[in-house]
Amino acid sequence: MKLKTLVVNGVVAALYIAVTFFIQPLAFMNVQFRVSEIFNHLVVFNKKYMIGIVAGVFLSNLFFSPIKYDMFIGTAQSVLALAITILSARFIKGVWGQMILNSIAFTASMFIIAWEMQWFNGVPFFFGWLTAGAGELAVMLIGMPVIYLINKRLHFEKQV
Repeated sequence: MKLKTLVVNGVVAALYIAVTFFIQPLAFMNVQFRVSEIFNHLVVFNKKYMIGIVAGVFLSNLFFSPIKYDMFIGTAQSVLALAITILSARFIKGVWGQMILNSIAFTASMFIIAWEMQWFNGVPFFFGWLTAGAGELAVMLIGMPVIYLINKRLHFEKQV
């Protein structure tokens, strides 16, 4: 791995952690509104961003989650959704289409988080999936134009 790729992914992980820190009360409740999830859209521009995103998720869950198993379960959910997006990218052309797919992959895979909330907090599964999924979908949809506009200036595909 090139030094530049490592440094950029370190910055992505640090940004994910910092944003999660500032919105902790919203990031770990039944209705999760984890604004840092907008960074998930970076894989649409370059799959190498997966490293920084996954590191950010793992460390955020390690430091801030009230459920300590979340560092593994939540990270696995992110890895699954990111992998779906990366593997499907060759079939879906265009940034907007890939970001829509990414949003769907993350929202659908929130069943893993719903299971976790049921297992560790007694939250009914479908309620957990509905609320966590709704929060995830909202963040991902709001994040689409945000990341798209930032990309116009930073050109994410060239940064790693």
